[in-house]
Amino acid sequence: MRRQRSRPNKSARRANRSGNPRPRQDCPERLRLFGLHAAEAALANPRRKVVRLLATENAAQKLASLLAKRGLTPEPASPKDLDRLLGADTVHQGVVLDVEPLPPLALEDVDAGGLLLVLDQVTDPQNVGAALRSAAAFGASGLLMTERHSPPLSGALAKAASGALDLVPVILVKNLAQSLAELGNRGFLRVGLAEEASMALENAHLTRPLALVLGAEGKGLRHLTREHCDLICRISTASRFASLNVSNAAAIALHWANRNAR
Repeated sequence: MRRQRSRPNKSARRANRSGNPRPRQDCPERLRLFGLHAAEAALANPRRKVVRLLATENAAQKLASLLAKRGLTPEPASPKDLDRLLGADTVHQGVVLDVEPLPPLALEDVDAGGLLLVLDQVTDPQNVGAALRSAAAFGASGLLMTERHSPPLSGALAKAASGALDLVPVILVKNLAQSLAELGNRGFLRVGLAEEASMALENAHLTRPLALVLGAEGKGLRHLTREHCDLICRISTASRFASLNVSNAAAIALHWANRNAR
């Protein structure tokens, strides 16, 4: 019995004839970024290794100076090519990068006198990306998350972070409670956020170095995480509708910390 050869389907043959970029089987450790702000920050970061870059003519013109400094020539692509690569609902703004992860960081690499944002099993990439963007805006020295139960540092997270992924150091740890204990030993004031807390964050005596600890929506802070916080505070709201999106809570907490912590 003769074995039949597998043939590419019609859509694949049409894509190959048209010269459209094909999705590559990327190495699992590579990350995919998209959007102009994410691309600009990645290209401006000398620690970020770019493996592949696809861009429309318009996006390539906007990135021209950064591309020249890096000595990179993007693979030409149309908006429809990138829609096919990422999905029609993805807002890519004409540019896609495949990059290597940044070198891993340890707690020892964090500014000993700074402001650290800690997320306890926040898994939504949009929320983490928006929190990272706020961390950059308010001068946080880093973002601390667990290796597990956190979103990949690419794609939707990087787009929501609007370039902050390459501006704010991200530290991934195996055990959050142990890491909070280590921060306490280094003199960090560890402040957990919970809507049922009696003390308002704006009234708390905040000192640096400071770690702001936020939990996932619904679950909040885990028991062990709470045990390793020096204070549990709430964010004051003007109505009974006290529930805040975790990224909004992070932005408000960073504002008060940046204003009041000494």
